[in-house]
Amino acid sequence: MQPQTAEVQLRVASFADLDTRTLYDLLRLRVDVFVVEQECAYPELDGRDTELGTRHLWLARDRTPVAYLRILDDGDRERIGRVVVAGAERGRGHAARLLDEALTVVGRRACVLDAQAHLVDFYAGYGFRPTGPEYLDDGIPHVPMRRDPTP
Repeated sequence: MQPQTAEVQLRVASFADLDTRTLYDLLRLRVDVFVVEQECAYPELDGRDTELGTRHLWLARDRTPVAYLRILDDGDRERIGRVVVAGAERGRGHAARLLDEALTVVGRRACVLDAQAHLVDFYAGYGFRPTGPEYLDDGIPHVPMRRDPTP
């Protein structure tokens, strides 16, 4: 486990700006949580990470990613996804810090996400509202949510 005294630093990059070690570490964090911990065998590598408009945001302690999300350009709106915090780092406000930064990057544009159902209230605190019924994605309840553009 990483010493908790090391500072957590925010990073933002396009796919082209990720070095191979960082890319590996980010993908490993996502797979460790979404595929292994949540026991969901699905294609984590969906091809969207490499799109020109995609921005990768993460928090790193001693260069090791401890939290991550990506912002996709869906044309008329942005899409936040793959929000993940390493198990040993949960409860330290990392998801909130990343979401704050993500919404700064998104700016005034409309933004959507598919929230795990137990996190709907968390995202509602950032102005997201449910836009449809709860559904199962790989056996995990999700709710589609949207944050309207700001003037």
